[in-house]
Parts: sequence; C-alpha cells; structure tokens
Amino acid sequence: MIGTAASAAAVESEIKLLLVEDEPTQQMLMERLLRGVGYVVDVASNGEDALEMIKTGKYQLVLTDWEMPGMDGVTLCRLVREANLPSVYILLLTSNGAVTHAVAGLRAGANDFIRKPADETELVARLDAGRRVVLLEQSLRDANTQIERLSVTDPLLGIFNRRYLHERLPLETARARRYGQSLSLVMSDLDHFKKINDTYGHQTGDAVLQHAVALTRRALRQSDWMARYGGEEFVIVLPETQLLGAHAVAERMRRLCADTAVELADTHLVVTASFGVATIDGVAPSNEDGEALLRQADEALYESKQAGRNRVTCGPKSPTPVPFPHHP
Repeated sequence: MIGTAASAAAVESEIKLLLVEDEPTQQMLMERLLRGVGYVVDVASNGEDALEMIKTGKYQLVLTDWEMPGMDGVTLCRLVREANLPSVYILLLTSNGAVTHAVAGLRAGANDFIRKPADETELVARLDAGRRVVLLEQSLRDANTQIERLSVTDPLLGIFNRRYLHERLPLETARARRYGQSLSLVMSDLDHFKKINDTYGHQTGDAVLQHAVALTRRALRQSDWMARYGGEEFVIVLPETQLLGAHAVAERMRRLCADTAVELADTHLVVTASFGVATIDGVAPSNEDGEALLRQADEALYESKQAGRNRVTCGPKSPTPVPFPHHP
C-alpha cells in the first residue's frame, strides 16, 4: 500500500477530488486506490456530468480520462478553463503516448498528464504534487484577502476606515439612484472627546471609542455598515432607509450612548454623542453623490453641536420636520 504520509496530508488539506471515468471496472479500482491513500473522492461517469459538478466549486483536483464517449477529457479541460474557476488542478489520463497528444491536452488546460496504464505510485505522486499547487494558490488568495481586509479596516475598532468609505459610498449612491431607493447616512461625533483624552489618557480614550462602536452596532441591521471618519467621528451608512427611519436609528444610538456608561477599573464615564442625518430620497430621481451626502450629514452634525450636543439633526433637504422629541 502507498505510504500514509500522502494519506494524512490529503485528509488534513480537505481537498476534494473528482474522478471522471466511464469504464465501470476501472472506475471502481481507481476510486478504491484514491480513497485508500486518503483522498475524498466523488465520481462522474461522463464529461457532461463532470463539468456541472466542477462548476459547483467543490472540487480542487480532477483526475479525468481522455477517451470518453460524448465529451472527452480534453474538451472537459478546455471548458473548465473557460469557466475561469479558481484552483482546479486537472490531471489527464491518456493511452496515447505521442508527444503531440500530450501537448494538445496541456494546451486545452490540463495541468499534467499521465499515460495509461498508470503506475499507482506515480499517479499518487502526481496528484500530491497537484494538491500542493492547489494549497499554495489557496494560501496566496487567503493572504491577499487578508491584506485587502486590513487595508480597509481600522486596526483599533475593527470597522471600516475612511479609505473604504470613499471607495464604497459612491457605489451605494449609484445603486440607490439606479433602483430609485432611499439611502441614508448618519455622521456621529463623540462629545468632548479631547477632554476625555486629556483627563484620563489615550488608553481610556481608546476604550471609549471601542465602547461607542459596540453600542452603535447594536442599533444596526446586517445590511448597514459603519466607518471611522476621523479621530472620534463615525459614518454609518443605511441602505434602503428613508429619513424617518434613519433618524430613528440615530436617536437609538444617541440614547444608547447617553444611557450606557463606559465601565473602567476605577471609574465609569458617561459619554454622549451628536448626530447628523442626510438622505437620498428614493421617491424621485436624485443626482446626489457620496461626497454631497457626506457634506449634508456633516452640516447637520455641526448644527447638533451648535445646539448643545447630545442630539440628532437632519440635513437641509429634510422634506418635513422629524416627529421625534429631543431628550438631552
């Protein structure tokens, strides 16, 4: 029996292998061999079924015979590559020993080929080599995803940063215009935050920021998102939300801040926040862009500060007064 090292590695990697073989006896023997060395194997008896299974994205390794009725192995390779699926490593089995035959298979999209009847040790070794390639590609994609995530995330608070806001907000406004939907934006600012840093230190200031973000998340839906705009300023984006609904969300945030103290080792702080709300009304077509919406919310936030802080103000385009009482 082939050594257990390949078996353990295959199991640990959770790589799924699709065997494409139309001859029942050969299919049974190959499946038994591959399962014996630890691969998780599914079977397709023709190229058409195999293609549909591969398109599900469940398989990273494909071992396919070339000579099959209907769609042959080389056609399967070409169609898989045209589907642009990530990390599908294809090993092509062929009984034709001609170099031109192998070249045709590689040009169609096979990663490697092996001649039939295949030596079991060589077959497993080639599959293990393919598995290593797949795992490396997956690792690189995961690393790139992590780098991209970190580049748009505030490291202290775990929410989006200003860069992400400026990249994503134009897409949100364009989507709202396209489908005639409302889009609301809330800008918040923690009241007298500089005094907290000066009095208690920056570690306490960081704890206050984290506390405020945790409270804000309690008021949001899954489709809503927030970004850190500046030191203690935040922008909350509320898709498909009209003015009254956005004001209600902002008011809930304000009350949570005012009613929930920041508990520290030797003291507790009550930190209030001020809010400005701006909305693109989905009832009528709008040419507002993200920057205009930000300016409106910022202006409304400024009015909240000028009026005494710890309050919610709606932007200048509010169609009617918002029927929420003020609770300082």
